[in-house]
Amino acid sequence: MSTSKAKSKVQPLSDQEIQQTYSRLQNELQSLAGKIGELEQEAEEHGLVLSTLNEALQGEPGRKCFRLIGGVLVERTVKDVVPALQTNREGIKKVIANLAEQYTTKERDFETFKRDYNARPISRA
Repeated sequence: MSTSKAKSKVQPLSDQEIQQTYSRLQNELQSLAGKIGELEQEAEEHGLVLSTLNEALQGEPGRKCFRLIGGVLVERTVKDVVPALQTNREGIKKVIANLAEQYTTKERDFETFKRDYNARPISRA
């Protein structure tokens, strides 16, 4: 009984609408994957900076360092910058986790769409 309900939920779409929806879902997945990759790179860069600054924090917590904030280079001390960088990195990691969850949901929707409409990429020779 549930299979007949599932089949009745699928709206008939024209070939052009199926192709447009397929392309849109595929582009959304690629966009999410690109953003996740970009943020992972940024988190990695934060980690590299933090590892360097943690060494300075052990030796000279009052040492000068410079930080780019909103396009303005500001002078701070290592002990001031390290906690802010750690907070930023944790925030980036949370955003990555959220985007990964969105990606999984979108991927599931895409697979359902492909299965419901028997959609597959057109191979042009």
